[in-house]
Amino acid sequence: MSNPPVGFLGLGFYVPEKVMTNAELEKLVETSDEWIRTRTGISERRIAAEGENTSDLALKAAQAALADAKLEPADLGLLIVATMTPDMPCPATACILQAKLGAPQAAATDVAAACSGFLYGMVMAQQFVATGTYKNVLVVGAEILSRVVDWTDRGTCVLFGDGAGAAVIGPTTQGQILSTVLGSDGTKADLLKVPAGGAAQPASAQSVQDRAHFLKMNGTEVFKHAVRGMSEAALAAVKKAGLKPEQIACVVPHQANVRIVQAVVERAGIPLGKVFLNVDRYGNMSAASTIVALCEAVRDGRIKKGDYVLLVVFGAGLTWGAAVLRW
Repeated sequence: MSNPPVGFLGLGFYVPEKVMTNAELEKLVETSDEWIRTRTGISERRIAAEGENTSDLALKAAQAALADAKLEPADLGLLIVATMTPDMPCPATACILQAKLGAPQAAATDVAAACSGFLYGMVMAQQFVATGTYKNVLVVGAEILSRVVDWTDRGTCVLFGDGAGAAVIGPTTQGQILSTVLGSDGTKADLLKVPAGGAAQPASAQSVQDRAHFLKMNGTEVFKHAVRGMSEAALAAVKKAGLKPEQIACVVPHQANVRIVQAVVERAGIPLGKVFLNVDRYGNMSAASTIVALCEAVRDGRIKKGDYVLLVVFGAGLTWGAAVLRW
């Protein structure tokens, strides 16, 4: 007996109300609106309100996805939250979401694959559904990156924003997952990291003084590896799905940087006009980035029934991946 087709039953997202423009960043660090836009494509980003936690963003996105799927929390067998900014190191933010959502029957766990997190969670969900372990799985990408960026470091603070996106994965031919590719390279872990707060460097007065709890990035090297990892994964996923690049109707990439995306699709042989971008309005939302973009692409009619859709991601770890969907 073959495994049932697995795909997207419902989509939803939430972004905080507060908008931070490039003009506001000019008052915090030595930068300019022109410098940020020409190098990244970002004009503004969303910032979570005081007291608003990652699980709160995840809850609103989850509720929207369930409503879109016409399901209730009781219909879920598993919750997966992809995040690098959990409410706390322990317990998992997925467990906190489970309580807030009211789904005590569901198992819950977090995935830590940084910007690749949603895709990693989606692949996990696909396997659980395909094997019949769970019928419906909720996958959420949620981040409050504004609390882990160093607002004195212009190389990183201009890039990131807050938000959450969610999908209900289950047996369906709608948004069917045709192929997936995942990859990682732990030898490059130092290129993008938050050094302190774990067992290797516990929180201390010194770690706070050294600003070691903030995100550190070697931008030049990350750019190079992102282009290579994403383009190779994209081509591999398209080939695995039995397709050619020209058959892809819409590319939904991790929204890190316009120049990275341009380089990736050029290598993959896909016109930039087929790419959905919202990085100008949200910046890089890490694990929330790709799923929020997918939600908006579907909502705005950029993805239509029968379209082949390519998701492609890259994140700290280093991690990367791609997936081809038939909408």
